[in-house]
Amino acid sequence: MSIGAVLGELHGDFPDLTQSKIRYLEQEGLISPERRASGYRLFTEADIARLRFILTAQRDRFWPHKVIKDALDRLDRGLDVPGLTGPTPQADASSPAPPPAPEPAAHAPVSDLSAGALRRRRAVRLSPLELRERTGLDSAAYTQLTSFGLLRTDAGGKHHADDVDVAEAAVALARFGLEARHLRLFRVAADREIGLTQQLLEPLRRRRARGASGPDPAEREAELLSRTLALHVALVRSGLNQSR
Repeated sequence: MSIGAVLGELHGDFPDLTQSKIRYLEQEGLISPERRASGYRLFTEADIARLRFILTAQRDRFWPHKVIKDALDRLDRGLDVPGLTGPTPQADASSPAPPPAPEPAAHAPVSDLSAGALRRRRAVRLSPLELRERTGLDSAAYTQLTSFGLLRTDAGGKHHADDVDVAEAAVALARFGLEARHLRLFRVAADREIGLTQQLLEPLRRRRARGASGPDPAEREAELLSRTLALHVALVRSGLNQSR
């Protein structure tokens, strides 16, 4: 959608909106429409929803740009914005907007080993401080967990939703006297299972990339994860039963 079409779309709610205002918001980094090689701006539905959120926050809440930027950053990372009610913009037109007031573990509990519960969850990105606050993990324990590779940040220095589970498990296991150095063996075992799973999935992904029909790699990944976790639980339970 062109910038002129965006003005037409939003004119009813924001009659004072101009092309200059939209360009200014882009310069401020609040919106990022796609740019063609010719420099032509192309706005998606997600861009329009984001722009509507910004304009509403300015008009109805009198939020300055810094507050709006912070709110958009939290929404982009799948987090709740304190005090925010009403519709929120989609961070990506290809995925549904996050539900209001999301919890950090917006998924079935880890104890649910079904493939449906283990499919990839919606994106949530937390800073180290946000992760510690959500899980009750203290700074020293966080440092130890990261040093042993149990917690890892992405290129932007953020943690994903799975790290919430890791941190919560570490906090719970600490009550049994287990420290990060004791938990490192789980990291080593997980990395081996990851390598095996990727090896099994790679042929499927290559076939799908070529447009060939076949099982959905995401569905197969969830099934493999379910089966391997069930096997792990069964082996540990069997070993404990035999040692009694």
